[in-house]
Amino acid sequence: MSPRLVDRLCAALAVVVLTGFAVLLVTGRYVADGPVLLDLSAEHGLHEGDLLVAAGWVAGVAAVVRLLLRRR
Repeated sequence: MSPRLVDRLCAALAVVVLTGFAVLLVTGRYVADGPVLLDLSAEHGLHEGDLLVAAGWVAGVAAVVRLLLRRR
């Protein structure tokens, strides 16, 4: 297996794990939920804390992309 393929597989795994954790945080309840910013249904909405989760996800995925695009 080539090193470039291993890098891509590791990056894909990291993005899948980051996405899974972000989905768990956004769909669950946690201490830092914050106020509801947007009601999506009677039982679900976009909370202030979800924005922090989204920002963390974007930063994590951007870091993975940056590592993939670096020059060797």
